[in-house]
Amino acid sequence: MSAVKRVRLWEPNESSSIRTTRIGFEAMNHEKAIRRQRERRRFRVRKRVQGTASQPRLAVFRSHRHIYAQLIDDTSGKTLASASTVEAELDKQVAYGGNIDAATSVGKAIAERGQKAGIKACAFDRGPCKFHGRVAALAEAAREAGLEF
Repeated sequence: MSAVKRVRLWEPNESSSIRTTRIGFEAMNHEKAIRRQRERRRFRVRKRVQGTASQPRLAVFRSHRHIYAQLIDDTSGKTLASASTVEAELDKQVAYGGNIDAATSVGKAIAERGQKAGIKACAFDRGPCKFHGRVAALAEAAREAGLEF
C-alpha cells in the first residue's frame, strides 16, 4: 500500500484577503470593504459635480436616523445654507428623521434657505447613495420649492 501525499493547492500570503488564525481561516473585514466601496462611489460622483458661488453643490448625507443637506461653494470652501432633521425647527415637524417625510421637509427647508441666500440653481451631489428613496424625495421637494438642478 502506497502512502498518499497531501498537497496544498493554495497558501495564503500577506497580499491575500484571507489570513490564517489559530482556529483556521478568517475572512476579510467586510465593513472595511463596504467603507471603501462607499468612498469610491462618493469620489466618482464628486469628480463630476463642482459647486460655485452662482451654482453651489447641494450635498446630501443620510444616516439611519437623520438626513442632512448643504449648499456648498467649492471655490471658497464655504457652506452657504444647510438644513437637517437634527435642527429643533425641523425636528418638531417630523416624528422620525430617517424616513421620506423627513427628507421632504429638509428638501423644502434647504430650498427656502437657499433662496434667502440668493441661490436659484445648484448641482445635486447624492454622495455614495443611490438616487432613490429619501435622497430622491429630498431632491423632488427642493425642486418643487424652487431650486433648479
